[in-house]
Amino acid sequence: MEFILSLIIFFPLLGAIFAIGIKENLKTYAIVISGIELALTCLLWFLFDTQAYDYQFIASFPLVSDFGINYIVGVDGVSLFLVILSSFIAFVGFIYLNEQNETKKLIISLLCLLSIMIGVFCALDMILFYIFWELSLVPMLYIIGAWGSGSRIYAAVKFFLYTFVGSIIMLVGILYLAYYYFVETGIWSFSLIDWYNSVPIPFEIQIWLFLAFFCGLAVKVPMFPFHTWLPYAHGQAPTIGSIILAAVLLKMGTYGFVRFSLPLFPDASVYFLIPIAVLSLIMIIYGALVAFIQNDIKQVIAYSSISHMGVIMIGIFSLNVEGLSGSVFFMLSHGIISGALFMLVGMIYERKHTKQIDEFGGIAKVMPNYSAIFGLMMMASAGLPLTMGFVGEFLSLLGFFEVAPIMAGIAGISIIVGAIYMLNLYRKVFYGELDFKNAKLSDIDGREWTALLPLVIVVIWLGVYPKPILEPINKGIENTLSIMHYKSVKQETLDFFGIESELEGE
Repeated sequence: MEFILSLIIFFPLLGAIFAIGIKENLKTYAIVISGIELALTCLLWFLFDTQAYDYQFIASFPLVSDFGINYIVGVDGVSLFLVILSSFIAFVGFIYLNEQNETKKLIISLLCLLSIMIGVFCALDMILFYIFWELSLVPMLYIIGAWGSGSRIYAAVKFFLYTFVGSIIMLVGILYLAYYYFVETGIWSFSLIDWYNSVPIPFEIQIWLFLAFFCGLAVKVPMFPFHTWLPYAHGQAPTIGSIILAAVLLKMGTYGFVRFSLPLFPDASVYFLIPIAVLSLIMIIYGALVAFIQNDIKQVIAYSSISHMGVIMIGIFSLNVEGLSGSVFFMLSHGIISGALFMLVGMIYERKHTKQIDEFGGIAKVMPNYSAIFGLMMMASAGLPLTMGFVGEFLSLLGFFEVAPIMAGIAGISIIVGAIYMLNLYRKVFYGELDFKNAKLSDIDGREWTALLPLVIVVIWLGVYPKPILEPINKGIENTLSIMHYKSVKQETLDFFGIESELEGE
């Protein structure tokens, strides 16, 4: 079944190419293509050995043999569920899609973006990864710029410049790593597996390479102070663009830290643990406070995303199984919950043509079903137990508590602050006196129910029973940590992991 990953990566792209010649029923076509893609990713999960630690379904063939550039793809417990998340969000996004302007171009752009996002999570050759990484900018730039609102061109250009500049710096790090591998072995290779198995990198080089990768990954997360493009992008993007951006594209940055920065530069990761934790705490608190004062529903959710991504970063740099597994699970839960919230905002915008909080009030009286689902997703976002949002957030903070209890306690405040601003939003929008202008708002229709129900089911199911997801993730994280242990060169790093140095007697 080696071909299955390549089929999953390129099937949406093939669908986009065929969509060029289709003139009618394009939305139905997109739903069918994304539905087949979701079925293929579920088949991948079914065939996946959940007890294995290493990569599976690896496919490889040479591209530029002289420089060790190959097409290599594979998945482990970490990337598997990000692939499934991408296809699942695309499927429900196409069901929800209600854009009437240039629908064909939008669907083609979204199908291309789906292929690229899955390629990012599957690539095991660093040049292949970087190609997918950079290509992801193009469809999203087009989606924001062509179908957005307000200052959409400014938002699109700002998104592109921030992420492109950071990515160029990361490319320098990738090229130097390949050169370093060539110096050590006499062979050119961009294979991530080869880099994992190579000799450890000296600490001084790790520092600079970590910072090079940090520039590309931190902008994508986005970490403070590189976050300023995100509120603009969310604010001006069409609903489907915000759903994809929040649910999947932001996870490319946190995935990069888990996949590259930690295992390749373990000593630098430990060295920068506290500075990155401080930046993450700023993200958590700053995002929550700014969300509280917003008068635009979409901006509240955008800034809450910054806050939640800070919790994910805290979990990643706990550098233990609990925190790292929790952070990967939180990537999935944040993707589904934030995607659902942006979809809900889009639904009310279609009816009212405004996202300003003070234009609403009391709409629970006329939209009870909408209010109930929004309330569920709001509480899941705030980390309510027995919802998907609680599991990842709790494990991330628990893992970091083992490293820095006081900082973890401060980060835990995010749960309280998150509940405050989300409940405040809910009170203003859904309760109080019903304005006569809102009296004729219609409740959720069949199309919207079809898009929302799968999200509701997943949020509750994986909140009550997260084991099917957590078990394979744990195996992938344990493999990542074993690579970190192998590639550590400083005694302080080995002490951090509680490992006795094999070099003590030398």
